[in-house]
Amino acid sequence: MTRFLAAVLVVCAAVPAVAGAQPPPNPPDLRITTTPNPVKFGEDVRISGELTRRPGSGITIELSEDPFPFDAFATVATALTDVGSGYSFTRTPTVNTRYQTRQGATTSRIATALVRPSISLRVSSRGLATGRSVRFSGRVCPEHVGASLAIQRRMAPKRWRTVRRTTLADLPGSSCSSYARRLRVRRSGVYRTFLAAHADHADGSSGKHRIDVP
Repeated sequence: MTRFLAAVLVVCAAVPAVAGAQPPPNPPDLRITTTPNPVKFGEDVRISGELTRRPGSGITIELSEDPFPFDAFATVATALTDVGSGYSFTRTPTVNTRYQTRQGATTSRIATALVRPSISLRVSSRGLATGRSVRFSGRVCPEHVGASLAIQRRMAPKRWRTVRRTTLADLPGSSCSSYARRLRVRRSGVYRTFLAAHADHADGSSGKHRIDVP
């Protein structure tokens, strides 16, 4: 009987120790999110969140940003929390940019906003005789001089195949690059141009154009 009671006491004493070793997770003190993400070049991104450590309105939140090549954060704006302890900033990043907010000694996690290039596309003709060439041209902003741009044909609702490539060229007096390439089109289809992701930008594509061949 003595051994049985001793065993019961040991088990009972161990239960609080196990429970204490696994506390419930605590929510972050300062939350942050970026929307939309990715964002198209030239458009705004909204950085917003909530201060949970010290709820209330009128509390100053600092916003820091670190654009590519991601070497240092710098404070760029301040905002006050609202009655729900939320905050919001609006920025227009030109390259992939990291954001972080701070309230006193409390900092949020780092949130990265990806930036898609803005790509235009013009085609010289949307209806042509079989085997005639079509001129694909447009701009890519911001500039990516020397980068390879793909001309693609849609093979399925979400599948594209590269049919030709062209090199982006300098566009004097502009912060954009230009391209132009002729392609012999032998069958009807939907076409676009596509730039793969680089360290400073996410991938991006132009609008879609249908070309009909009889």
